[in-house]
Amino acid sequence: MNRMFSLAAGLVTALSLLAGPALAADAPAYDGPKLKFRVAHTTPPGNHITLAFEKFKELVEQKSNGKIRVQVFPNAILGSDRVLMEGAQKGSLEMAVSSTPNMANFSPLYQVFDLPYITSPKNQEKLYKSIDSGALGEYFKKVGNSIGLEPIMYAEYGYRNFVTINRPVSRVEDLAGLKVRTTDSAVEVEVAKILKMNPTPVAWGEVYTALQQGTVDGEGNTFPHMYGAKHHEVLKYAVTSAHNYGMQVMMANKAWWDKLPPEAQKLIREAAAEALAYQRSVLYPRNEAEAREGFIKAGIRIVELDDAQLDAFRKATRPVWEKFKDKLPPDLVELVLETQK
Repeated sequence: MNRMFSLAAGLVTALSLLAGPALAADAPAYDGPKLKFRVAHTTPPGNHITLAFEKFKELVEQKSNGKIRVQVFPNAILGSDRVLMEGAQKGSLEMAVSSTPNMANFSPLYQVFDLPYITSPKNQEKLYKSIDSGALGEYFKKVGNSIGLEPIMYAEYGYRNFVTINRPVSRVEDLAGLKVRTTDSAVEVEVAKILKMNPTPVAWGEVYTALQQGTVDGEGNTFPHMYGAKHHEVLKYAVTSAHNYGMQVMMANKAWWDKLPPEAQKLIREAAAEALAYQRSVLYPRNEAEAREGFIKAGIRIVELDDAQLDAFRKATRPVWEKFKDKLPPDLVELVLETQK
């Protein structure tokens, strides 16, 4: 019931965002300087993440009456997550987006979200609140600032599921021996090992070819992300393992951000918050449903795990937590766990 109320509230928020021009007319006019900045990400066209950043651009330009212009570079046009975030660090790019697993290249603390089953879909609203405006958000603002970055938006990525090209999976044992694509996250690699798979780090832009050529047998990712990248053309099996959660973090170069006038910072943050609410309540659920339907039409067999089957995956992957207990601060782990109570 609480979930239904949350979704209803989110829908109201989203519908109000669709009436953006009318709302903007009531808001104080932006009287700051003219600006132009770039945002680069790796997500393909049509994906809910891509649409969220397009909405962000629309809102920034609308709220500023065109005085602030945003140039968005999607689909890894300017490089991988790591390359883009390095650009933001160095200042050659004003804003970049990276998935939380790939943020491990810059700080191992982002790996906390990779711990298997540390979060669950039923507690998403609590997690959102903490990362957007609560203790988790404050914690990771300090982390981002320490590496020369300013967090702007934690866009939804979703829960990852295991998929394969040649083997049906419904039990933990079915994963053994598979060559699975992973990111550079040490936690993600360890999850693969603990499940007796062979982890193979592959850059996102190369995964389709790796699957097609049999370099890897499968991957763990969200249905929308894989569907948008056309992985359904080569995949055959999927299982709703929901083994970890990810976000797409939009970061600004901190030195550039700190030089912006306060009114520009405020406008950008407001636009980010509104685009985020729209993504979570409308874009993501719609894209998830479209991706699942697309998988089924492509002939992919999706095994929906029940609570008992999911519990077997939780138990099998729990030893990963022990391996990282000395690498992830207990207070950070507790902050995440607090959102699940």
